[in-house]
Amino acid sequence: MPEPERPSEPPTPAGPPTSPQASPPTGRERLRRALTTASRRQLVVAVLLGLVGFAVVTQVRTNDDRDDYSTLRQQDLIDVLDGLFGTTQRTEAQISRLEATREDLQSETSRRQAALEQAETEVDTLSILAGLVPVTGPGIRITVTEVDGEVKVASLIDTIQELRTVGAEAMQVNGEVRVIAQTSFTDVTDAIAIDGVTVESPYVIDVIGDPDVLAGAISFPLGPRAKLLADGAELKVEKLASLDIEAVVEPQQPEYAQPDNGQ
Repeated sequence: MPEPERPSEPPTPAGPPTSPQASPPTGRERLRRALTTASRRQLVVAVLLGLVGFAVVTQVRTNDDRDDYSTLRQQDLIDVLDGLFGTTQRTEAQISRLEATREDLQSETSRRQAALEQAETEVDTLSILAGLVPVTGPGIRITVTEVDGEVKVASLIDTIQELRTVGAEAMQVNGEVRVIAQTSFTDVTDAIAIDGVTVESPYVIDVIGDPDVLAGAISFPLGPRAKLLADGAELKVEKLASLDIEAVVEPQQPEYAQPDNGQ
């Protein structure tokens, strides 16, 4: 009899193909990886090595510089020191000369400035006395009004002279005429001509100076007030903290007088 058939076994499922086991890296590959891939520790070591190398080079250069003098003989060192000392002396001498020059220039500038300021002050003073410029300052205003008679030229001149004596620095009459040393007074009908300009009563005399002193010069016994009252005029004196004198004199070139160069 034939043998019965054996049931066939189910086929074993095929799994994924197994890869062959990787072989360990060789020494050459590990060296190449170490050279191409730097770790943090390697970077730190490289930096430290760079700093050490820089310090060594600097120390060597310093030693070389020191060796420039250490190899010199004692006489050579003395010569070097003498040269440095001489250079220092020449430099200090040059500084001293420059400082002296600066002081001389400053002194000369100061002298010139002082002379210039003095000249400007003298010009201002002479311009005021000559009546060439308007001025302002404290003083008095005298108003002379004719009532029972006419003011005489002599009485007006005495008033002006008395004011000059006590230190009047500038004067004008009726705001029109500046009174200076060369001012002339002339009697005309019902008026007085001052430097050719006719002024009439009331005569207003503006005077710059010490108000108290100027007022005292008008009021003392037998002074200008008494004479003006005797002419039949009334007199009013005002002390002012500030008044302006605007009238000026046109400068005139002397025709005969010349400065004496020998003085």
